[in-house]
Amino acid sequence: MHPEGATPGPSKKALAPGPITGAKRRANVPTTDDEIQEKYLERAIRELNELTRRLQECSHCPRGNLMPVLGSGHPQADVFLLKFAPTAAEVEEGVAFYGRAGNALRKSFKRLNIDPLVVYGTLCVKCPVADPSLAGGECIERIVEELAIVQPRLIVVMGERALETLNDVDVPLSSTLESRPGEVQGFTPTIDALYVPDIDESLDSEESKREFWAAFRVLGDWYSELPPY
Repeated sequence: MHPEGATPGPSKKALAPGPITGAKRRANVPTTDDEIQEKYLERAIRELNELTRRLQECSHCPRGNLMPVLGSGHPQADVFLLKFAPTAAEVEEGVAFYGRAGNALRKSFKRLNIDPLVVYGTLCVKCPVADPSLAGGECIERIVEELAIVQPRLIVVMGERALETLNDVDVPLSSTLESRPGEVQGFTPTIDALYVPDIDESLDSEESKREFWAAFRVLGDWYSELPPY
């Protein structure tokens, strides 16, 4: 969930930009798909770095001297994981899905034959406030910006509070999602959604683990049917 260094791009391919209207490209060499994808990736990295800077400087939430918990994963991931608030381990590390949840998800991705490097994970409440209800609305709205940068094909919504929050923020052209575990729903014209139980609440008993897995494994079927382009 927190890869270091360069990572391979996800399966989706970016569309080519409009025609060049200025000077001709050097030696009239055509732009390749890989070069186009690299430019889109560079832009996504730049925009996420800028978002990180603004999060670290944000004063909307009463978080004291603690730093916000940042999203982790590929900047152009196909799969976007969203849960509501950080755990103590995530607060300590400053990275979403660090600790038990991240370990469980890595094992799940391996079982489903999903490359974890095509996944991005983040939180609705990024600031480590004592009570998540104290989080500023301006901060929670940053989910919209993250989605616009990453442009995933599917968002996995974990738990009722994350579902309610996502439905409340103003994602362009979005439909209201329902609490139907294990069912892929249409969220926007380009993004599907899969609702699953809160993973942090699903790791303390065998029954809750089974309930989470029963819903989450649907991701494997969705991913296996994803066109490789």
